[in-house]
Amino acid sequence: MNNTSFYTEEELKNLGLKYYGKNVKLSRNCSIYNPQTISIGDNTRIDDFVVLSGNITIGSYVHISCFCGFWGGAGITLEDFTGVSGGGLLYSCSDNFSGDFMTNPCIPDKYRGVHSAPIILRKHSIIGARSIVLPGVELQEGTSVGAMSLITKTTKPWSIYTGIPARYLKARSKKILELEQKFLKELR
Repeated sequence: MNNTSFYTEEELKNLGLKYYGKNVKLSRNCSIYNPQTISIGDNTRIDDFVVLSGNITIGSYVHISCFCGFWGGAGITLEDFTGVSGGGLLYSCSDNFSGDFMTNPCIPDKYRGVHSAPIILRKHSIIGARSIVLPGVELQEGTSVGAMSLITKTTKPWSIYTGIPARYLKARSKKILELEQKFLKELR
């Protein structure tokens, strides 16, 4: 993407975001609902055709790739150095599909069985392309989720998960922590 694809500093100011940091690259082709509930940290990039809706807090050095959707009615937090690959979907609220309740946001809440719980991506966690995260999931620090996975439960730190539903595959290297320290030291 070239620089004209992203909002300028002045345009970012006029979006009405709750907070945005330095060097934020936010695509002009991103759909933002309730910007006053969305915070974006330093050195973060959000690409084309991303939907941000609800209570969302995005840390620093975060990348959200094209075609992702974040529905944060109950809150979504991405800590520093996290990422969501293309087509990743995060739902902090979800209808009950059992048939015991009506579904969709056009129906009054008293007829719906919505499950709502925050989603948290801890530092250095990453979600592979076309994966889905459901309400109440916390990706512990260093979690890596393979492409096209369905994450329904909180993960163990420094682990790799994959599948539908996502299951533990193996431990993940912590070398990232050394690289982070070198990177931050160079910034000083």
